[in-house]
Amino acid sequence: MLTGSSQPAEAKTKTQSMSHRLGMCRMPSAQMRGQGLRNQRIHTHLMEMMLHLKQTIEKNLMHLTTRHLQQDLVLEEQRHSQAASEEEALLGRLIYQLVNLLQSGAVGGLGLQPSCPSLDVRRDVRGGQWAQSSRQPDWPVHQLSDLEATFVSQHLSSRGIDISALYHSSFQDYKIYQRDKYHEDKNTMGFINLGLSENKLCLDLMTERLSQSDMNYIEDDLLQYPDWRGQPFLREEVARFLTYYCKVPDQLDPENVVVLNGCSSVFSTLAMVLCDPGEAFLIPAPFYGGFAFSACLYSKVELILVHLDSEVTDANPHPFQLTVDKLEQALLEARLTGKKVRALILINPQNPLGDVYSRDSLQEYLEFAKRYHLHVIIDEIYMLSVFDEFITFHSVLSMESLPDPNRTHVIWGTSKDFGISGFRFGVLYTHNREVASAVSSFGYLHGISGIAQHKLCRLLQDREWIDKVYLPTYRSRLQIAHGYMTKKLEALGIPFLNRGSGLYIWMNLKMYLDPCTFEEELLLHRRFLDNKLILSRGRTYMCKEPGWFRITFADKPLLLKQAMHRFCQVLSEQKQDLIMKQLENAQRECSLCLRRNPRHLPPVQAQPPHRTWTVTMGMVWKENALENQTGSCQSSVEWVILPPQRPLIAPTCPLEEASLNGSGTQLRRATGPTTWTSMMRIRTPVASLTWAPVRTNSALTCCPGG
Repeated sequence: MLTGSSQPAEAKTKTQSMSHRLGMCRMPSAQMRGQGLRNQRIHTHLMEMMLHLKQTIEKNLMHLTTRHLQQDLVLEEQRHSQAASEEEALLGRLIYQLVNLLQSGAVGGLGLQPSCPSLDVRRDVRGGQWAQSSRQPDWPVHQLSDLEATFVSQHLSSRGIDISALYHSSFQDYKIYQRDKYHEDKNTMGFINLGLSENKLCLDLMTERLSQSDMNYIEDDLLQYPDWRGQPFLREEVARFLTYYCKVPDQLDPENVVVLNGCSSVFSTLAMVLCDPGEAFLIPAPFYGGFAFSACLYSKVELILVHLDSEVTDANPHPFQLTVDKLEQALLEARLTGKKVRALILINPQNPLGDVYSRDSLQEYLEFAKRYHLHVIIDEIYMLSVFDEFITFHSVLSMESLPDPNRTHVIWGTSKDFGISGFRFGVLYTHNREVASAVSSFGYLHGISGIAQHKLCRLLQDREWIDKVYLPTYRSRLQIAHGYMTKKLEALGIPFLNRGSGLYIWMNLKMYLDPCTFEEELLLHRRFLDNKLILSRGRTYMCKEPGWFRITFADKPLLLKQAMHRFCQVLSEQKQDLIMKQLENAQRECSLCLRRNPRHLPPVQAQPPHRTWTVTMGMVWKENALENQTGSCQSSVEWVILPPQRPLIAPTCPLEEASLNGSGTQLRRATGPTTWTSMMRIRTPVASLTWAPVRTNSALTCCPGG
């Protein structure tokens, strides 16, 4: 996006560019239960902000008036000018915060529908949205108006405003996590992040290896500016490493290697050198959301989504299967809308699905790209993270004859396979020397320190340690962690893709959404945040079906155990809310039916699953839902069961009844385990009531009217 100027046409362009799509995310709050409390808190926050805003405006106007009265005093003029400037900046920030609050997930209870969590950004160079095929759902996103954009900053260009908004909307959850990380000793109530694909399984092995004496080497050249492509010794070792682990028929050429500070930097620079602004990449969805951020940050490249379906059919024998037919259909639709598609993006092993492409599939995708003169960018960052012994990973570099070698570009790095994402190391291997040279120029901005390059070279050289110590241990721990997580999901009856590669599992939580929409998916995502658990929801990966989430398992057993405890707690609460929602709907339908025809009321079918609760004094109930099935609370407020006139489920144990304060209202309570779905709260101590056995339960049994 071009920076605005004083020319009218350019000013118009700048104003238009301010209107861009973005989604603001709420910051997770303390444990909140109930929409009423949420709304009350947000309304209070809004009132405080509006009061602060009003006071700031009044103060600013006062200073402006004072300036005119003291124009002859140079010192006072300078002082008031500085004060006015500071207050104007504060005013801008306050309005920006107010706009953010109104857009954010924190005010979901006010009827607003924010759109995007982490990395859920859809824009192009013109301030528009992602290029969509006719099959893509209509993504509800907020559009920042020109008036709102005016208050965002007095110092940033329109491009700067776009970048700032993109960053804040993309990394909202991550910034929260960084400020309040879980620690097993220091911060057990902090955020657990299972939404970030980060490998923490072998930090002990990696720390030990990086502490050995051969790593601690410094020479003059390592302290000077390096070759922008990467130090020759590192590029040579990378070429040998990839030749060995990718099973390449011939030795790879170090001149085709470029190293930058991370695979995202490599991808972003490839987008810069292969595309002009407004041109597009073809990418199967769901896909790694970081590509959305990287494609937009510098190059303003659009992403044409090739949507994959989870439903198994004759034409789609496997969930989320990528076929050439789907690629051709998406490409044709993009070209019919005038889009110029320059490349196909593939991830192998796939993120977030975990699929590993067969050699035949890879051959088909590459031939498709050659047929339509497309570059192929293939990300193989998880190539050593295949832990299922029955699955074989095939790198495109292992193919004896690439269909179009000059348009095939491979990305790899050490962040995932070796769990050292902090090193910021990414590799490009391409047979195209022009592409390699163009990408190398970005080493001026995205290079790696000489000392880090030396350590990486020594690590990749130590083939014996990698093969005999690191990889066997790493893959064994991956299997154990994956097994633990999948058993938990199976016990909960949650469907998931069992793929045997990567650091994550793609799971389906549609059963916890009612209705199954992206809005409900976002609400569930926030509920996880409220319980200090971060997951990645499907829309972050541009999945067209709501309800899918990615959960990472490559972490320590103790942390995974604590995370799954929070996970189960959230789903239990979500399930109880769904039960009560279904009950309310059933009772509402029953009431409507009764009003229409009171003589012939049909039987009411219980929607929620039956549940046996032990009803005892002191047990805590809240808003028609059980808060703690096993614990009890020492409270002066007692809780008893009050059946409605037509209870949905009859009790299964003896009952007692009492009259409430002589009002004639009869209360009933169970004396033991019972199946029940309706209760109410009273503040009269149970002990003060006189209870008597109920002789028969027939009056409480659900039956037709008439």
